[in-house]
Amino acid sequence: MSRLPITKTPKVYVGGAFIRSESARTFPLQDAAGNFFANIPQCTRKDLRNAVEAAAKAGPGWAKRTPYNRGQIIYRLGEMLEARQADMADALTLGGATKAAARKEINATIDRLIYYAGWADKYGQLLGSVNPVAAPYFNFTVTEPMGIVGVIAPDEAPLLALISLVAPIITSGNTVVALASSAQPYPAIVLGEMLATSDLPGGVVNLLTGFRKEMVPTFATHTHLRALAGVAGAEDCKALELGAAESVKRVKLYRTEVPVDWYAEKAQSLYAIRDFVEFKTTWHPIGA
Repeated sequence: MSRLPITKTPKVYVGGAFIRSESARTFPLQDAAGNFFANIPQCTRKDLRNAVEAAAKAGPGWAKRTPYNRGQIIYRLGEMLEARQADMADALTLGGATKAAARKEINATIDRLIYYAGWADKYGQLLGSVNPVAAPYFNFTVTEPMGIVGVIAPDEAPLLALISLVAPIITSGNTVVALASSAQPYPAIVLGEMLATSDLPGGVVNLLTGFRKEMVPTFATHTHLRALAGVAGAEDCKALELGAAESVKRVKLYRTEVPVDWYAEKAQSLYAIRDFVEFKTTWHPIGA
């Protein structure tokens, strides 16, 4: 007697747990041949607000971790992706990527995680400074995390681009609420499963699936999101920038009209970490 395979019910990863969308809505995901594969949670503005609350709870603890420890945890995530390459390759080929292209994207993603893990205990020395002042004071500047950052991932390179946006943000102690690719959400689903069994505390990275037209307005205006990063079209960029101006968010957006080469050397940088840190300057009297 033949056996029916048990198919996976995809769920989003929020606050260290796997959840369905708050509205219980889903949208169908098809494989490259056009066959139905699974129903993906269609997250709502309420899901985004819930994810922000989860990120807010996780934020203080993550920010207090030593930079060295954060680097260890991000490095461990790279190790896990290395060990589960087959699962992630299946998720990428589902969207039409060839096996060779999937391997290339996974390898680049692992390398990107290791790159930022290496920066975790070094960026502070390079971005901070000791400032010469004409007074009897010791004056120095140090970096601090901003808080919760909203991330909007593109459809191209759905895994590599997502990690390229998220990794520098969490390296400095921020937390993330990310909207995965609408066209290729499954790699983010599998990534969430890896995050759940990694050393990364629940709530540091929250992954949502759904449609931009429903989520962008809340990303733009939610006052607890302190910054935005991602890739968007001209209309969405305008909405995000206007909303960010009202709630005083920092914005780092790439426009879909100008394709980003996520494999390029310039797609990873110390300055990607700098984009989402704040600088605190301290004065201390000398000889006191």
